[in-house]
Amino acid sequence: MAWLRLQAVAAVLALLAAAGVTHSFEFHEATVDAIQLGFRNGSLTSAALVRFYLDQIRRMNPLLHAVIEVNPDALRQAARADAERRRGMATGALHGVPVLLKDNIATCDALNTTAGSLALLGSVVKRDAGVAARLRRAGAVVLGKASLSEWANFRNVHNGWSARGGQTRNPPMCRTVSDAVHVLDAIVGYDKLDAAATRTASKYIPRGGYLQFL
Repeated sequence: MAWLRLQAVAAVLALLAAAGVTHSFEFHEATVDAIQLGFRNGSLTSAALVRFYLDQIRRMNPLLHAVIEVNPDALRQAARADAERRRGMATGALHGVPVLLKDNIATCDALNTTAGSLALLGSVVKRDAGVAARLRRAGAVVLGKASLSEWANFRNVHNGWSARGGQTRNPPMCRTVSDAVHVLDAIVGYDKLDAAATRTASKYIPRGGYLQFL
């Protein structure tokens, strides 16, 4: 009888693993470094992480109004990141990590880019913004678009309000300084589509990136 119970437990664990469900990773307050450790030791997958955050958005966003739109392609991106990791093709600290982009950062995908305005709903951009393209190259999973002051407050609306998102209770950009540095290292640098603004600035990026200063 005990053997049958052990077999049943093993079968359940196998099903959970096949579904990308983890049982020992602490999702709440997880940092980028903790997430990458979970990926390496097998207690976490990108798919499980994305499902967790999508569930958190579903439960908390009616109160916070922090997310304007979730990416219908996020789980597919996560599955691809998991497959790349299994093949030894992880690209860095943000590989497989979900990120939200403000709704004024263009993404050439299923997401709208509206700066919070209903006037741009349904518009199609020609390409990813430089920030979005760099995050994708770093392997990040674009989870969706975050709320902002409509038109990035260009027209003096109430702080944090937009027609699409309502009044947001804006979260921090990142939970920790180290998380912010991982993102900064991924997005900083010369952008040929914004050459005038980034050519000079790129000279001041420290060799080896910013993580070395933590």
